[in-house]
Amino acid sequence: MINSTQVSYFTLAAYVDTGVFKYLYFMIILSLYMLIVCANVLLIVVICMNRSLHEPMYLFLCSLFVNELFGSTGLFPFLLVQILSDIHTVSVFFCFLQILWLYSYVCVEFLNLFLMAYDRYLAICCPLQYNTRMTTKKVATLITVTWLFSFLAILVLISLSAPLQLCGNIINKVYCGNYHIVKLACSDTTINNIYGLIYTVISVIIPLILILYTYLRILKVCFSGSKQTRRKAVSTCTPHLASLLNFSFGCCFQILLSRFELSSLPNVLQVILSLYFVTCQPLFNPVMYGLNMSKIGIICKSLLFKLCWEG
Repeated sequence: MINSTQVSYFTLAAYVDTGVFKYLYFMIILSLYMLIVCANVLLIVVICMNRSLHEPMYLFLCSLFVNELFGSTGLFPFLLVQILSDIHTVSVFFCFLQILWLYSYVCVEFLNLFLMAYDRYLAICCPLQYNTRMTTKKVATLITVTWLFSFLAILVLISLSAPLQLCGNIINKVYCGNYHIVKLACSDTTINNIYGLIYTVISVIIPLILILYTYLRILKVCFSGSKQTRRKAVSTCTPHLASLLNFSFGCCFQILLSRFELSSLPNVLQVILSLYFVTCQPLFNPVMYGLNMSKIGIICKSLLFKLCWEG
């Protein structure tokens, strides 16, 4: 029996030998990462530098864009190194660090999307109370609690997984996942499974239910309101819903691939689907909000025009 103190590294078995194509994959992944960084940094700078955007909706957006940078940075540099490497191993410490990084990203994303839905609910359904119920101080508190709760929840998850006695060190993925480490355990994992279920309910299922409830209330107000109210609701809620659906589908792919042996799917397709939640979302959000939020779009265009003109 191999215990956790004897396992010094994990082998990531999902990587295959791509020969000279690894340089092509490296350039594609690097280009995608640079695009994500540039798009999200641009929008963060735009929101931070313009006082007209220091409103709750845009502050929540800024937190969302910071999280996209956080999540993609936890994966892309690691992928780039692994693509060029001939030995696809990762130390136990870094493996759990990546779990903390990526799982926190998922938790923050869902909770942040819930805060954005709640903000829109107050703005559309309770407009007279909006300024008193959604103050700058409350926004800062909600964002801080979201990030702290996510990190603490994942730290507890890791503290339960790290001491497990392991009977192997092969993870059939291109990055580390807590579920796959628990599957390697020889010891009892009942507490891990119970906590994993509680964590999923609190950080994913409950926020999803609350988001759907708030949007149902918003739709009810829209259908009974004026054309102007409906237009405002559609313009502000469409990107939120699109972002939620995109991220939810990505997480569903990840859960299905982790818990079910989908051997009928080609290996390349399995890898792409498992990476969807942390590759497409960080690129999808800046494009979606940049195109649909007129205030952000106008300021971004003027900033880019100014940079090009000065250059």
